[in-house]
Amino acid sequence: MTLIEARNAVGHVLCHDLTQIIPGISKGARFRKGHVVTEEDIPVLLSMGKEHLYVWERGPGILHEDEAALRLCALCRNEFMEASQVREGKIELTARMAGLFRVDLPRLHAVNDEEEIIIATRHTDTAVQPGDKLAGMRIIPLVIREEKLKKAAEQAGERPILSLMPWKLRTCGLIVTGSEVAGGLIRDAFTPVLEAKLSAFGIRVVGRCTPGDDQTAITAAALDFHRQGADLILCTGGMSVDPDDRTPAAIRDTGAEIISYGAPVLPGAMLLLGYFPNGVPILGLPGCVMYAKATIFDLILPRIAAGVPVSRSDIRRMGHGGLCLGCEECRYPVCPFGKGGGA
Repeated sequence: MTLIEARNAVGHVLCHDLTQIIPGISKGARFRKGHVVTEEDIPVLLSMGKEHLYVWERGPGILHEDEAALRLCALCRNEFMEASQVREGKIELTARMAGLFRVDLPRLHAVNDEEEIIIATRHTDTAVQPGDKLAGMRIIPLVIREEKLKKAAEQAGERPILSLMPWKLRTCGLIVTGSEVAGGLIRDAFTPVLEAKLSAFGIRVVGRCTPGDDQTAITAAALDFHRQGADLILCTGGMSVDPDDRTPAAIRDTGAEIISYGAPVLPGAMLLLGYFPNGVPILGLPGCVMYAKATIFDLILPRIAAGVPVSRSDIRRMGHGGLCLGCEECRYPVCPFGKGGGA
């Protein structure tokens, strides 16, 4: 790469895109990398403030920004992601399907610790739709030593740093607790809320029962849904320390391994999460899930729907960023709620 005066650039090949900004009208590449400068280009270049240009002279062990971006893309992309064309040295990845977007944070940080290399992503463990932007990558200078890209590849390892996982769970057994619901004293407001939340992930409620507050009946209902092959079992309400709230004990009696009873998230502190030996999750949902726009359930549901096990450590780390600010106009998930966890 050689720096020359624009007036002397006729016949030379540009080594990077040149962006032209017309305020209020457009911003984009006026000249693309590889363009051979002509006499007619000189006035345009000067009007863009380009009195000097870098022209391409490739040397051994040196990579152009476009080739570097392609290599960084290869470190990140899995089979469910679409890569853009290289533009101004940058590649963007978008989702080809709906699913759970995940970032291997330690490996991402290790690559970004390398000088002159950047990979920017959306938050890990978030639900995405086809066409959603996932990540962008580039190098900072116009050219980079190949050895730096090789070192970045070593830090990244053999697997893609990013993954997009399709929704896996399909069916849900729903247990609506509470004697007031079983007795018909109040309308069941939980079911329509959960059906809407689950349908966004392709999960159908295939069975529903109202055992009241009978601990034995709640346990029996959960075990029955498990025997029937439900991918997910949800128990609503009855999650507090009130003597009439029997759901936590009933879930324990199923024999499922209890991962966590309680979560450092508001709203949603009284969540219970467990797993049967075959990996089927069972959750006890606090009442806030029924009326609050975003709760702990919304934070973990994408992982549950993709079949990704949620650990006690995962839940404990949700305390950072786990406070919903209760905005007058809720914009979740485009907000800070649930965005502070991770390495």
